[in-house]
Amino acid sequence: MTQPANPWLSCYAKVVVAATFFLILIGGMVTTVDAGMSVPDWPTTFGHNMFTFPFEKWVGPVFWEHSHRIVASAIGLLTTILAVWLFLEDRRRWVKVTGLAAFLLVVLQGIMGGLRVTEKSIVLAILHGCLAQAFLCILVLLALAVSPVWNEPAPAKVPGERLRSWKRWGWALVIVVYLQLVFGAIMRHLKAGLAIPTFPLTPEGTFFPTVHSMAIDIHFTHRLWALVVTGVALVLAFKIFRWANGAPRFVGPVFAIVLLLLVQIALGALVIFSSRASIPTTLHVINGAAILVLSLVVTVRASHYASRASSTSQPAPLPAS
Repeated sequence: MTQPANPWLSCYAKVVVAATFFLILIGGMVTTVDAGMSVPDWPTTFGHNMFTFPFEKWVGPVFWEHSHRIVASAIGLLTTILAVWLFLEDRRRWVKVTGLAAFLLVVLQGIMGGLRVTEKSIVLAILHGCLAQAFLCILVLLALAVSPVWNEPAPAKVPGERLRSWKRWGWALVIVVYLQLVFGAIMRHLKAGLAIPTFPLTPEGTFFPTVHSMAIDIHFTHRLWALVVTGVALVLAFKIFRWANGAPRFVGPVFAIVLLLLVQIALGALVIFSSRASIPTTLHVINGAAILVLSLVVTVRASHYASRASSTSQPAPLPAS
């Protein structure tokens, strides 16, 4: 079913995505400076209504934790508006359902964030961080679905089979990037970020650690999986760059993915060299989220265009490899 694009709705969806990025940035800072338990009560803040807590008391770690709560509340309101808007205007059932899923997930995130404080649970803190990335992905999917670009035909110069190949490798990239963010969340909340205090080798001068503990093994898993992410990203980039002239809407995001991967490696090294300084550590988190989003953009576009191409035309023969 074709849905006429509403430029206002499309713009609003992008604003919600951008605001959620900002929320993840603040959430990353909360974990980096260990401010997650600086406000011991919820939904109140030191006994005050969250929205009337005196500003002069927003100091130190409390500033980051309370700011996180305030921005999260705003995201909840923005997501509710988006879900209602989609339900009233969009004719596509899957978009309505996805909008409802976004609303339910933001409610779950709020409850989970509160329980993390009241129950003092590290497990809930990890789940809270992982679900934040899933919530961001749902919002990006909705922003893509309501964009005017969604109704454009599949790239005429790219065979359907090539699009399906991009789709398969794109989903592989989304999965491995998301798993890397999960490993990162576990590492951060278990305070294993400096379990291996040197980079790229261990203090013993080896790639594989010779001493093992839970913290060291979690840290090394994060490093090792980064190689998997890089490998999958490079394969996808190679496949898309071969058809660069026929797929301009894919080349930009894939180029950005490769560039941000290089930035991510540099930030990861800087985290070690700076002994987890707050700025590079938090930038490492938000840059990872950006890689996930761009991977999803490429994958959703490939999936959508592959579907459209298969329904409108026969795929052209593939060039010899």
